[in-house]
Amino acid sequence: MLKVWGRPNSINVQKVMWVIAELDLEIQHEVAGLEHGKVNEPWYKAMNPNSRVPTIDDDGVVLWESNVIVRYLTAKHAPGTLMPMDVADRARAEMWMDWQQTTIHPGITPVFWGLIRTPEADRDKAAIDAGASAVRDGLAILDAHLAGRAYIMGDQLTVADVPLGCVTYRWYALPVEHGHFPSLRAWYERLTERAAFRKHVMLPLT
Repeated sequence: MLKVWGRPNSINVQKVMWVIAELDLEIQHEVAGLEHGKVNEPWYKAMNPNSRVPTIDDDGVVLWESNVIVRYLTAKHAPGTLMPMDVADRARAEMWMDWQQTTIHPGITPVFWGLIRTPEADRDKAAIDAGASAVRDGLAILDAHLAGRAYIMGDQLTVADVPLGCVTYRWYALPVEHGHFPSLRAWYERLTERAAFRKHVMLPLT
């Protein structure tokens, strides 16, 4: 059976759990990380020397790094649907996945940590404002791409939507100026209609 370690409020765990729910896979889930511990124990570090979440064990296939796990699970269980079969389409989908990590994630991290996990008196407003501005710049690119598209790759949900869907929920849940991105907002509202997204991604920010 597929085993998953991770805490529900981790955006990286949410990517994996959302996909697992879309695939309707039976899993054994063990909450781990931060106050839940486990990640610094020797047995966990033997699987994931980074001491982070998520980690999976799929009958002996042990993986960490959330985007890699999403790729693996969809390539195994949903080729041609969540994971495009055409090599060029797959590369384009993975391009957007990695773009979330390299472009959007660095901007939203100081915003999230500053507003959610830092006491108000200790917040770095300049860093929060700079991060929010960087996110808006990035989301303008995604908004332009989504014009005329239901999902990032076209008419159906793929792996391209997963990392960006998770971070967009977090963005709209943060008390910042979100910008005017009608195509992005329509795509996001489409995601909120999915039961798996509501269950595993639309959680309180903590």
